[in-house]
Amino acid sequence: MNKVQVEILGLSASPSTGGAYALLLKEVYGVRRLPIIIGSFEAQSIALEMEGIKAPRPLTHDLLKSVIEHLGGTVIEVIIDELKDNTFHAKIKIEIASFTHEIDSRPSDAIALAVRTGSPLYVAEEVMRLAAFVPSTEDIEEDTSSEVDEKEEELDKNITKETKLAELQDQLREAIEKEDYERAAKLRDEINKLKGKQN
Repeated sequence: MNKVQVEILGLSASPSTGGAYALLLKEVYGVRRLPIIIGSFEAQSIALEMEGIKAPRPLTHDLLKSVIEHLGGTVIEVIIDELKDNTFHAKIKIEIASFTHEIDSRPSDAIALAVRTGSPLYVAEEVMRLAAFVPSTEDIEEDTSSEVDEKEEELDKNITKETKLAELQDQLREAIEKEDYERAAKLRDEINKLKGKQN
């Protein structure tokens, strides 16, 4: 399986998805971005670890990390390997006593574990092809800005825009699956407009 290494670019609330959050992944050696909608508990767990904040009692993902370590295991990698019925699927690869085990997981749980163990994150090339997008040139330039405050402010704007893009792309996939091509065409036009393309 061809896979692409990614890193977490940002995490933002997505009011239109009922309290869910948008997790934005970015290619390490490229510009494509993959938005994934995750639950608030998993978003909080990822954010706490990224900010270096320790909960007073271990969270579920801290517990999972401890169990793996106590069994002498190591998390080798996390890979988002499938997109089926508009749902992302992931695998956690763990090595224990020279044996490699693949465990099915939700991407949000797998990523929460990966940030705790420092394990690399990957996305299957096929999943990137189906669900990732390339931001406009100005968005890429803003990401490489040397002004830290400006970058953070622009990142918030980009994430909001990319959250909307993620929602529209999910709706587009659903419309195509239901063979509602008229709605799909409208959604495609809206996505292109949001990306700054004029048809």
